[in-house]
This record gives sequence, structure tokens and C-alpha cells, in this order.
Amino acid sequence: MAMRVISFVTQKGGSGKTTLAFCCAVAAQEKGKRALILDMDPQGTATAWFKDRESETPTLATIKSSELADAIKKAEKAGFDLVFIDTPGRDEPATAAAIRAADLCIIPCRPTPGDMKATPPTIATINRLKKDAAFVLTQTPPRGYRNSEADKGLSMLGMVCPHLIVTRNSYQDAQGRGLGVTEFEPDGKAAEEIRELWKWIIKKLEKIHER
Repeated sequence: MAMRVISFVTQKGGSGKTTLAFCCAVAAQEKGKRALILDMDPQGTATAWFKDRESETPTLATIKSSELADAIKKAEKAGFDLVFIDTPGRDEPATAAAIRAADLCIIPCRPTPGDMKATPPTIATINRLKKDAAFVLTQTPPRGYRNSEADKGLSMLGMVCPHLIVTRNSYQDAQGRGLGVTEFEPDGKAAEEIRELWKWIIKKLEKIHER
């Protein structure tokens, strides 16, 4: 399989982009893939996570939007299987650059009115650039009407991943230790969620490239 690029994008801070990016990168690595995380967010949360990490993989590089095309070329040459791009939580050139470079865009969204209202500009850019995308509901209650209402609302804008990322302490605890949740608590519910999400993302990528 040729190298694939997954961009985590949304113009709302705190929606869980970085957590999904590094957790998915770790899950991919556990399946034997060579993964690279590109941190394009000036806040540098993914970079801070990597500094706390003992393992040197997945590899991480901090870049500006102007360096993205070059970074992707180098990643391909270096034999990476997957590139995960973490982007700023606001509309800026980095977001559009990451969308343009992506095989698949993942849009994390909490089931809150504020998050839902922040999604149309991201979707507008994705549609303009004719890219494949999917919403992932993050920081959700374990069950309840909020999740189904959010799913219903978002499905009017695009595809919604059927796997929820529930509010769990494991995500913060893993981040604080420089780990993915699948490393931090391999048998926990958060690890199960990430593995299911990753399996679903891989299937989507395969479908995209069969077209």
C-alpha cells in the first residue's frame, strides 16, 4: 500500500484532534505500520506528548504549513506507511494545507452546540478541495440523546464514524505519560474505542483507493 495521509481538522479548540492523532498513530504502529505525526499546531500539544514519550516511534516532526509538501515527500522517501497531521484549532492556511494533502480528513466533534456550529467552515474547505472526510464524535457521554442528536445533525453535513470516543480519564492520563491509550491501558475501554476507530479508518482508506 502506498503511503496514506490522514489530517485531523476542525476549527474548534479542545475537540480532541491531537489525542486522536497520536492514539491512532500508536494503534497503527502496533499493527506493524511505520507512522509519522506532523505537528502543525502552534500550541504544540503533540510535540509536548512526544517529549514525554520514552519510545522514539511513532516519529514526530514540528512543521509550518509552508513545509508540509516537502515533509510529505520526505516521509514517502523514508518509507513511512502513514502520516498523521495535527492542525490548529482555527481557520488558517495550515488547516487548508493539511486538508489538501490528505487522503482522508477526520473531523473530531464533541456533541455540544458550540462544536456543531463550528463545523460548517471546515466542511466547506473539505468540499471545495474535493476531499474525503468523516466526523468522529469525541468526549461523549457513554450513551444518551446527545450522541444520537449530534450524529443526526452531523450526518446532514457528511459521513459520521459509528464509533464514539467517550469521555474517559485514560485519554488524559495516557497523554500525560507520552503514551497512546492502547499502550497505557491495553485492555481498557478507551483502547478498545481507538482500535475500533482505527480499524474503521483503515477500511475507509482502502475504499477510497479502490475507486
